Amino acid sequence: MSLLVLAAVLVPIAGALAAADAAVSTVSAARVEELQRENRRGAASLAAITADRARYINLLLMLRLAAEMTATVTVSAVAFGTWGFHFAVAAVVAVVMLVVSYVAIGVLPRTLGRQHAYPVGLALAGPTRALGRVLAPVAQLLIVVGNALTPGRGLPGGPFSSDVELREMVDLAGDRGVVHESEREMLQSVFDLGDTIVREVMVPRTEVVWIEASKTLRQAVHLADRSGFSRIPVIGEDADDVLGVVYVKDLIARLLSLAPDDRGPQVTELMRPAVFVPESKNVDQLLRDMQRDRTHVAMVVDEYGGLAGIVTMEDIVEEIVGEITDEYDVDTPDPIERLPDGSVRVSARLPVEDLGELFDIELPADDVETVGGLVAQLLGRVVLPGAEARIDGLRLLAEGGVDRRGRHRVMAVRAWLVDPDAEVGEPGEPSGAGESGEDGPGTPARADAAGASQMPDSVIPGGGVEADRAATVDADGRGRS
Repeated sequence: MSLLVLAAVLVPIAGALAAADAAVSTVSAARVEELQRENRRGAASLAAITADRARYINLLLMLRLAAEMTATVTVSAVAFGTWGFHFAVAAVVAVVMLVVSYVAIGVLPRTLGRQHAYPVGLALAGPTRALGRVLAPVAQLLIVVGNALTPGRGLPGGPFSSDVELREMVDLAGDRGVVHESEREMLQSVFDLGDTIVREVMVPRTEVVWIEASKTLRQAVHLADRSGFSRIPVIGEDADDVLGVVYVKDLIARLLSLAPDDRGPQVTELMRPAVFVPESKNVDQLLRDMQRDRTHVAMVVDEYGGLAGIVTMEDIVEEIVGEITDEYDVDTPDPIERLPDGSVRVSARLPVEDLGELFDIELPADDVETVGGLVAQLLGRVVLPGAEARIDGLRLLAEGGVDRRGRHRVMAVRAWLVDPDAEVGEPGEPSGAGESGEDGPGTPARADAAGASQMPDSVIPGGGVEADRAATVDADGRGRS
């Protein structure tokens, strides 16, 4: 019986050692230093442990294995002494101890140590440091043996053990005023760049300006002058048939050599080869490729090989430093506008995650990137101005109008919180204010449903229009759309 008591004591001890191991491996030295300045109990011991993290992790691992194996041996001894040494007894003991070790030592404590690293670390730092002092020679011997048996030089050391720790250091520097808020946001954007794909930063196909291959040099110059773009894709039969890219510098250089009445060669004679990238490519890798190949624009293709949009080096840099404008850029509306009635008007191209952060909710949108796409997904059809949708207590109203081609486009989405179980209308209005009992004053009663049957064929989900809305030029050099 005493052996079973010993095993029952060793299992939670092994679990505590596993939790301490997980916590020590997870905590950030920068955050521990901050806790030490706040005089948190156990912070000094935890700081000493993180300063010599490898030695303590090896020691905790050894002690955990020792406790786990001792518990298994004691239970086996009791079982064999009671029922004799039989294969069936050994198998039962092995299965029982495997389950106990997996649940009580391998899963629960380590999960607790990772999810609550700082409380667990502070609570167990004192005993862990005491064990380190008592068993210091053993811990050092483990490191020596490990270095002798393991080929190579191991992992390189450094001031930061993980990306999380580096992020926390940046946040602490911002909180103390060491770096400006804009600098902190810029650094965090650099960290996020590796998790960003091209589809999230590209200019969508509906906003791409291109020129047809049959157009002339002077027509291309007119288009560049009106659009303000210095690099324009050249298309063949349709928007998916991108032949190359024409550069304004090449156009101007050739234009200076033409006679006043000469329209010049076709743009295909002046275009450069186009670079194509998949929309799932990581932005940081694309930036390195652009720097290596000295390119500034790339055509983005979707999984079916069609043109999804274009991406420029400026688009990528803006992900780090924010919007870049010059004296020729036209002012664009703020993508987030807070209205007096408590609602928020956001751009239809605003990322879904940003909308969720505005209302402190997590929006389940795995297959869409933008708010306009979210509304289309919720409705299951094309979005027209006036369409409404609801998700997790958030009311979404599509706003827009008619573009220059006479097509309905959704440019913005107005959002406000409502009672998920109540039929409500406009922000600040009582339930049932609208004619339908669902929409408030000034809101078309289910205008989206009425408009669906009269939907133009050219409108696409998410509020966009087909690719041929991009500007081209007439034979006389004047624009048409």
